[in-house]
Order: sequence, then structure tokens, then C-alpha cells
Amino acid sequence: MKIIASCLVLAVSAASGSSTDIAGLHAAEPVLEAGAPERAVLITGASTGIGRSTAEYLAKNGFFVYAGARKDKDLAELNKLDNVQGIRLDVTIPGDIEAAVETVTDAGRGLYGLINNAGVLVMAPLTEVTEADLLFQMDVNVMGPYRVTKAFADLLIESKGRVLTTGSIAGFVTWGLGGPYTMSKHAVEAYTDCLAEELEPLGVGVSVIEPGSFRSRIWTSTVDRMKAKGYTAEGSRYEGALRRFMERGGINPEQRAPLPVAKAFHAALTSPKPLRRYMVTPNQNQAESTLMATFRRIAQLNEGHEFTYSREELHEMLDRAIGPE
Repeated sequence: MKIIASCLVLAVSAASGSSTDIAGLHAAEPVLEAGAPERAVLITGASTGIGRSTAEYLAKNGFFVYAGARKDKDLAELNKLDNVQGIRLDVTIPGDIEAAVETVTDAGRGLYGLINNAGVLVMAPLTEVTEADLLFQMDVNVMGPYRVTKAFADLLIESKGRVLTTGSIAGFVTWGLGGPYTMSKHAVEAYTDCLAEELEPLGVGVSVIEPGSFRSRIWTSTVDRMKAKGYTAEGSRYEGALRRFMERGGINPEQRAPLPVAKAFHAALTSPKPLRRYMVTPNQNQAESTLMATFRRIAQLNEGHEFTYSREELHEMLDRAIGPE
């Protein structure tokens, strides 16, 4: 019964953040003042996409932002923004992380929030992906948050702040050729839950923000990396699908800008009772497909064993997980 109940709670948690109108979703909650700009937040992977949008939004709404990036040109652009300081930060390089801790500590503002946003996408069949590429995927998306959170834990515990990580609806749904990425995002879900069990008793809020498919360079960066490595789909069992992906360049001109995701991060930072999960999708179809994937998993868990529950019993468990209206 505990297994099914846990999955039902997971499904309800995802549903709680399914609206794309984050400001409206949290309008009924008492919201803490973001405070003066000296309330500091560090964002990894802040040069483009979700990270850049979040850095800009938080800097305009009461936070001082340490914006992590790897390239000189990106750091220069970030330093042009008010209430933003660019920090050279590659989450796979321990020396960069140590230097970032020193920079933040020496500045004297403390650290209220950490946003683990840096991420990459490896697109390859699981039966063909190289071990090096799979390790690269995990090194950035899973080990990155682990390294950075561990390094800044003392500052965050001192401030009783927040640890937020960019997950994805790919932490619930999967697709062919996206195995390395979805594996990493499923791992982020488990990391968040375990970290919350350890840090919340110490006064630190822990949340995962689970975006759908918003405008981001992660897809184009993936194709660029594949081309730079001379990757070819020739000889693959999935040659047609891989070729179409590379030719399309990962670009979808209809993708929405990631402002709703930035607002979700702001809500997680300022709410006195932050949610564990904030699912933010650009359309209803992505929200529904994510929830349905979770419900299908619950149905599969409930099949073919000694403690299978009836439909009515599952409904009752779901009602308990949702709680009173």
C-alpha cells in the first residue's frame, strides 16, 4: 500500500503545478517579500534559456543574482544586468565550484537560494550511446546539482534558504532516443526527494521545477555538439529518426519563451510553504501527458501481485493524497 500511496502523492504533486499561469496559481498563498537586492541567489547555467530568463526575472524582483556561465562573452552580457554578477562556473569542474563559493562568501551577502539549472541533452539510442556520452549526460545533469549543493550547503543552512533544481516533465515521461536525458531527469526527482528529507528539518526548502518544452538552446546545442563530434546516424538502427532530428536542428519556432518557468522559481523562493514540485508546461497537452504517464505507472505497479487494490480503493487513496479541498 505504501508504494501505491507514494506514487499517488507523486502524481498529485505534479498536478499541483500543472498550470502555466504560475502567478495565478500562487495568488491565494501568502507570499513573502523577496527582500532587498542583498538577498542573494546563485543560478547555474544562466547564460541562455531558462537560466537567463530566471536571472533577469529575479534581479528585477528583489534578488541579487550570481549568474553562473562558462564563456567570457556570456559573463560579459550577464554583468551588464542590474543586480547580477556573472560567475565563471562549470558544474563539472571542482575548481570553478570552489572559486564560486569563495566569491559568494567574500561578498558578504550570504546565500538564500541555489538554483541548479545547468543541463545538457544527449540524444542517442540506449543500445548505441557511448559510455562517454552517457557519463557526460549524468556528470552535468545529476552530479552537477550534487556538487554545487554540497559546496553551498553550509551557507544555505545558515540562511534557512532554498535549494531549487531544474527537473523536467522528462522526469515522468520518456521517449525513444531520449533515454540518457530522461534517465538524468528521473534521477533529479529522486535527488530532490532525498535532499528534502535531509535539509527541510534544518529549515531549508527544497523544490524541483519541472518545465515542459519551452524555448531553449538545449536542443540546438545538442545538434551542434553532435555535428562537432562528427556524429553520423549511418548504420544506426534508428538512422531515419536521428537524421530528422539533426536536420531539424532541434528548433521549434512555436515554443514559448520560458518566463512562466522563471515565475515558478520565484514562487518557490518566496512562498512560506513552497511546493515540492512545480510542473510548468506551455500547453495542456504536455500537462495531461505527464500526469497520464504517472497514472499509467501507478496502474502497472498495481497489477499482478498479492496486494493489488481495487479501482475504488485507488480512488480513496488518491483522495487522501490530495487532501481536503
